[in-house]
Amino acid sequence: EYEEKAGRAHRPLSPKQNVRKNLDFEPLSTTALILEDRPANLPAKPAEEAQKHRQQYEEMVVQAKKRELKEAQKRKKQLEERCKLEDSIGSAVLTWNNEILPNWETMCCSRKVRELWWQGIPPSVRGKVWSLAIGNELNITHELYDICLARAKEKWRSLSTGGAEVECEDAGFSAADREASLELIKLDISRTFPNLCIFQQGGPYHDTLHSILGAYTCYRPDVGYVQGMSFIAAVLILNLDTADAFIAFSNLLNKPCQMAFFRVDHGLMLTYFAAFEVFFEENLPKLFAHFKKNNLTPDIYLIDWIFTLYSKSLPLDLACRVWDVFCRDGEEFLFRTALGILKLFEDILTKMDFIHIAQFLTKLPEDLPSEEFFTSIAAIQMQSRNKKWAQVKRLLIFDNR
Repeated sequence: EYEEKAGRAHRPLSPKQNVRKNLDFEPLSTTALILEDRPANLPAKPAEEAQKHRQQYEEMVVQAKKRELKEAQKRKKQLEERCKLEDSIGSAVLTWNNEILPNWETMCCSRKVRELWWQGIPPSVRGKVWSLAIGNELNITHELYDICLARAKEKWRSLSTGGAEVECEDAGFSAADREASLELIKLDISRTFPNLCIFQQGGPYHDTLHSILGAYTCYRPDVGYVQGMSFIAAVLILNLDTADAFIAFSNLLNKPCQMAFFRVDHGLMLTYFAAFEVFFEENLPKLFAHFKKNNLTPDIYLIDWIFTLYSKSLPLDLACRVWDVFCRDGEEFLFRTALGILKLFEDILTKMDFIHIAQFLTKLPEDLPSEEFFTSIAAIQMQSRNKKWAQVKRLLIFDNR
């Protein structure tokens, strides 16, 4: 009417507009399509079809209620588990602070403490326990850290002005001037836990990590900086004050296993790999044979795990739990953890070829369930023909002489 009054030409309606004009309703959902009666210009639903649609609707409602109930139960269970975990952590903190730490020397080896240790050390006391467990055989003081840091800063200034002559070799910097590896630290810090964004340039822990690694290269110029150290130092920084982190870091790297790897002692590294394979064959013979068939040697996956103490390969919270027990059991637990990983994924790995196994073990799944993971480790027996890890390693060292 408006168009006619305005003198505009009448336009015929499109087919879609015609259909919409004749509809008495607009369906809002699948439910509406099922329940609504047909428009007046269409034949009514047969009684059987209407009854069928009513049943379908009722079934949909029942299923929706089931889903809602299931989700509610899941949320309730998660809340209960979280509350239970928080209560457990709170209780453990009191036990560690009031009973264990004040009586460390007499209680650290007791069965009760070892069982509590296995369950994971509460984050609030983790740094203190690690420091005590690692020890300070090197007798490093906070003053020594300050001296080493001052030397590192002096070296940085020298490098930045081009005053230091660095002798290069194929394997990196020469042993005579390992302190020059300070320059390598800058490159590796940016690669340390990049997802956290706290160790990179501008992050709150960038300078702290830089300082500890720099101080260590001046404390141990015979070792210098080796890739992987940044991850170990970073984990310690997250749990300890700077000077205490340096003390723990230096003593940790002074352990026989870490020193063998970081100084690239090929003979000793091969001994560790050989000892590992003894327990590998003992615990997982089928997977061991599959690895042998595919020429997959331990160095392909173990080196990265040992160099970073699993902090690069595992989720951080899980890596810290591995560190907890590593501080309790020593180097043996590093290799037991490796076997636990292989056991956990045995069914998957036995179906893979060399390339896919190497890729899988280099980048492990990020959603590893902690309890299942530690159950797998607990199932590993570190005893072969009545000989424990240390005995097997000693025999291999003796045979290689």
